[in-house]
Amino acid sequence: MNKPTIFNFQNQADLSHWHIVDDLVMGGRSNGSIGISPEGHGIYSGEISTENNGGFSSVRYEFEPISVDANDVIQIRLKGDGNLYQFRIKHRVIDKASYKASFETTGKWQNIEIRLGDLYPTFRGRKLDRPNFDHDSIEEIRFLFSCKKPVTFELLIDSINLIKA
Repeated sequence: MNKPTIFNFQNQADLSHWHIVDDLVMGGRSNGSIGISPEGHGIYSGEISTENNGGFSSVRYEFEPISVDANDVIQIRLKGDGNLYQFRIKHRVIDKASYKASFETTGKWQNIEIRLGDLYPTFRGRKLDRPNFDHDSIEEIRFLFSCKKPVTFELLIDSINLIKA
């Protein structure tokens, strides 16, 4: 199986295409950040605030289109803090809707695998009445953390690969 790398934090220290989008866009007060840990892992961390109806932070990575198939799998090597996170993709950056899957973290290093066809469409936190992901390319990936209480979070990310079916 072919395994193209979408992003490897140890080999690609340039974070200029990674961007934080917090609930500030709707008046909230949460704040997230993306950086590189001393060990060379991506570190997405921050604080969730529920002030002004806030409660989420996300980090997105935009890239040139990558050809995919609904049977392809995204494999993410990561270490979370025991919280539930969301992984999202967009067929095109300009699309309003994204395709989402949630995953639990254990506090230990994990390999998360998400089949693209299992990602379902969502917009502003609501599931859309449309088919699951069935496009031939992706241009954006995103990690999102949401919580209905004030809390800190930390997700270490080693690599994000595409496993071609």
